Amino acid sequence: MEHSRRIGAVRRKLTRSGLTGLLVTHLPDVRYLCGFTGSSAALAITRRCARLFTDGRYRAQAAEEVQAAEIDIVNRTAAVAAVEWVAAQAGVESVGFEAARTTVADLARWRDALPARLRRTLLTPLPAPPVESLRLVKDDDELAILREAALIGCHLFDHILGFVRPGLREVEVAAELEHAARLAGAEGMSFETIVASGERSALPHGRATEARLPRRGFLTLDFGIIHKGYCSDMTRTVHFGSPRAEERAAYEAVLEAQAAAVEAVEAGARCGEVDEAARSVLRRAGLAEAFSHSTGHGVGLEIHEMPRIASGQTARLAAGMVVTIEPGVYLPGQFGIRIEDMVAVTRTGGEILTPAPKALIEL
Repeated sequence: MEHSRRIGAVRRKLTRSGLTGLLVTHLPDVRYLCGFTGSSAALAITRRCARLFTDGRYRAQAAEEVQAAEIDIVNRTAAVAAVEWVAAQAGVESVGFEAARTTVADLARWRDALPARLRRTLLTPLPAPPVESLRLVKDDDELAILREAALIGCHLFDHILGFVRPGLREVEVAAELEHAARLAGAEGMSFETIVASGERSALPHGRATEARLPRRGFLTLDFGIIHKGYCSDMTRTVHFGSPRAEERAAYEAVLEAQAAAVEAVEAGARCGEVDEAARSVLRRAGLAEAFSHSTGHGVGLEIHEMPRIASGQTARLAAGMVVTIEPGVYLPGQFGIRIEDMVAVTRTGGEILTPAPKALIEL
């Protein structure tokens, strides 16, 4: 029923835009609309029918997973088969596709599959992603899965605190965390695990290396898991030994900035206002120049979704969105700090989904 509702919402968007069909090729969108999780598929939607195209490898899987759509197993490119099918449907005169996710080569192949009279007129590029905008607001089932995913991440953080020690290589920490994630039931990691220690903690995307954890210094852990198709994302920064005064002050500034941005999250708030809540704290601490990225992003079936929590973003948050709040400070050659939570937007505020400790942990 859920997938029927989602496809119904797509059809209403088609009607409002004057289109008579939609070609969906982005796999997270395909999964969202009909439940199919395979690696090769296209979904064609008209005002009366929805049909999933995939190949013989997924015959049994499609029969088990797909809801609210008919299934067509083909021996050629799924998207080409979908274009051919939708073009042959009565009353279909204009078919939207997501321009931002379509290559020039793909579009050429699709048009070549059409009768000559339709090549210029049938396929219509869409300036805004039609399905991603529906995915922005999570329903109750999605929120429940995201809560579960986030809590698995918190348990992994607790586990890794008992594992890390000076002298271990960063890659060993990442391997232990990812192994524990699999044992906890994760389908995989939602992105390449970030383990950055000592001076390397000043790298916002410091992938795990052969570097050894220091006797004294920061360790940043940024990781996420995939649970029932949905991603988690969290960051904690801990310290080996006793931090120097400037390290402690910087950590407290990031913690205050993160709390201020979380406090600013509520339905109706502009994304740029949430970003400014964090940035203004770091500005007062003289660390604004050391905060080199946006404050957060949406998360769901993909690790990076809309909206962007960034300077100048005028989009408003809505109840049911799930965003990250992750300010940081990075001082090259010295140290870096980032603290990140997943936050569900409610009508009156924000619900933190990753309640792992954030006060500075000294190991």
